[in-house]
Amino acid sequence: MDLFAKGDLLARLASSAEVNKIVADANVDYLHWDKFRHKYTPPSGFDLADIWRYLKFLRMPLLRPLPLTSPEGEKFLYSVPDSVHRDLVFVDQWAAGQFSITEPGSLGREERDRYLVSSLMEEAITSSQLEGAAVTRREAKAMLRAGRKPRNVSERMILNNYRAILELRELKDDELTAEMIHYLHRIITEDTLDSPDQAGRFRQVDEKVYVVDDRDGTIMYSPPPAAQLEERLERLCAFANERDSGPFIHPVVRAILLHFWLAYEHPYVDGNGRTARALFYWYLLRSGYWLMEYLSISAGLVRAYAQYARAFLYTETDGGDTTYFVVLQLQVIRRALDALRKYITRKQREAAEMIVLLKDWPGLNHRQQALLRHALKHPGTIYTCKSHANSHRVTLQTARTDLRHVAKVGFLEESNRGRQLIFLAPADLDARIRQQKRK
Repeated sequence: MDLFAKGDLLARLASSAEVNKIVADANVDYLHWDKFRHKYTPPSGFDLADIWRYLKFLRMPLLRPLPLTSPEGEKFLYSVPDSVHRDLVFVDQWAAGQFSITEPGSLGREERDRYLVSSLMEEAITSSQLEGAAVTRREAKAMLRAGRKPRNVSERMILNNYRAILELRELKDDELTAEMIHYLHRIITEDTLDSPDQAGRFRQVDEKVYVVDDRDGTIMYSPPPAAQLEERLERLCAFANERDSGPFIHPVVRAILLHFWLAYEHPYVDGNGRTARALFYWYLLRSGYWLMEYLSISAGLVRAYAQYARAFLYTETDGGDTTYFVVLQLQVIRRALDALRKYITRKQREAAEMIVLLKDWPGLNHRQQALLRHALKHPGTIYTCKSHANSHRVTLQTARTDLRHVAKVGFLEESNRGRQLIFLAPADLDARIRQQKRK
C-alpha cells in the first residue's frame, strides 16, 4: 500500500475531518472492506478505496505478529483496538471474580448447579449444531438428563461434546500437548466418524480436507498440508503454554486465538470446530475465568453463524489479520455474560421479594421464616424435628409444631422415613408462596 506514491494524497486524507470521521467510525467494530465499501460514501474529491488504504495504514502500527504462519511462511497478526479493550474490561469484571455467582444472596447451590448443568448442555448441543447435528434442543436435553443412549449420530455428537466439556475441568491445570488435543478429539468424535481410526490422530496426506460453503459446495479454504501438522501443532501448544515469556497477550485474547489457530490448522478429518471450541474453554478455565463454565459461547455463534464464518474469511482476505475473529468472539462472550448477569440479577430480585413476602406472612414466627429462606435457596433439602430444634435451640415439641404448621400451609411436604418424621423443601416453593399470596 503506497499512499506516498500519490503525492499529497496521504496528507489530504489525514487533514480531512470527514475522512477521519469515517475511519474512526469504521474502527468502532473493526470493519472489513466487505462491509466498509457498502456502508460509506466518500466525501467529494476522495475515492473510497483510498480511504480504505488510509485506514489500513493507520491500523498497521497496532498489529502484532503471531507464531501462527501460513504454509508459505506469512505471519498472522492481531491487534487490540478500542472495542476489544472495552469488551476485555467487561469480561474481566464479570468472568474472573469481581462478581461471584456463589456469594451469599446471589443463588442457592441447587439453583446454581441447575444453571451450570443447563449451560453445559446448551454448549454441548449448540457446538454440535454448528457442525451439522440435526436434533432439537428439547430432545437433546431430554437425552442428557435421562442419561439414555444416543439414537443417532447427531445425538452421539452432543453426548460426546458434553463429556468433553466435563473433562476440561480435569485438564485445566495441565500443559497443552498434541496428545491432549488428540484425547479431546477422541472424546468429541467417538462413534461419529466414517472411519473410527480417524479419531485422535492427524489427517493423513491422502485424506483431503476442505472447508466448503454449505450452500453451493464452493471450496472456501484449504488447510495446511498434513505433512506440516506435527510441527505446526507443537507451535500451537507452545503458544498456549506461554506464561511470562514473550510479549503479553491478554488471556481471553489468547484463548480466542487458540480457537482460531486450531480451526485454521484443521488437523483432523472431522470434529475440528468442536475441538477448537474445547481448547478455547480449556484455556479460559486454566486462566482463572471460572464463570465461563456457566456460558454457552456456541449458542451465540449459532445465532451469529454468518458472521462467524465471515470472520475466518475476513482474516484470510486481509493479510492474516485475526482481529476480525477476536472482535466477533468478544462480542459473543459479552452478550453471553450480559445474559447471565441479567439472569442472576432477576433471581436475586425474586429472592429479595420472597424474603419481604415471608417477613409479613401471618402466622409464621422467625424460626419458620428462617427455615423457608433456607428452603428457597436449597430445594430438595430434608428437615427433621431434631435438625430444626438444634438450629434454633428449641425443644423437639416446638420444632415439630413449627414444621407441621409450615407443612399445613403448603410450604413443606410432610412424610415418614421409617419411623422418622421428615419435611421436604419442594422445588416449586417460590411459586407456592406467590400463589398463596394471591389468594
